[in-house]
Amino acid sequence: MTEHVFEIAPSGRSKCRSCGGAIAKDSIRFGEVMPNPFGDGNMTQWHHPGCAAFRRPEPLLEALAADGYEGPDVREITRQAESIQPHRRLQRIGKAERASSGRAKCRACQELIEKEAWRLPLIFFEDGNYASSGFIHATCTTQYCETQEVTDTVRHFAAELAADDLDELIKAIMA
Repeated sequence: MTEHVFEIAPSGRSKCRSCGGAIAKDSIRFGEVMPNPFGDGNMTQWHHPGCAAFRRPEPLLEALAADGYEGPDVREITRQAESIQPHRRLQRIGKAERASSGRAKCRACQELIEKEAWRLPLIFFEDGNYASSGFIHATCTTQYCETQEVTDTVRHFAAELAADDLDELIKAIMA
């Protein structure tokens, strides 16, 4: 088992591998240590602890058990990671968006996603990197993820949406 770390970010230059946002200086960050696929030794991928709970729950839970992390949101992060961990497909949900064209097919139902319809990009973690891999209709989310417990993940990664848009998206998902 590789050791993972929690530490205070020494600068504001690192980016969260889960959401792509900057990790603020002096905030707590989670480092997933893994073999470097590009050379010898290990590499560390940094995440906001809250984002890692949604995208990388297994290594986060390992680190929480081994490290004794005592951050202010440790209960919520642990609860989130434990609820996400059994649902592999839920870990793939990306930021919500409106379809820019009507050409993409839904990975769940194989139907075309209409232009301007809500869709969720899928992101796979493979060989230490995230790769885009298609989309699903918002209405196919619970079917694709094989769980009704999708709203926390969607709300986390669609936080930049206006409140009305987020409500509309959640209604579409739960329809």
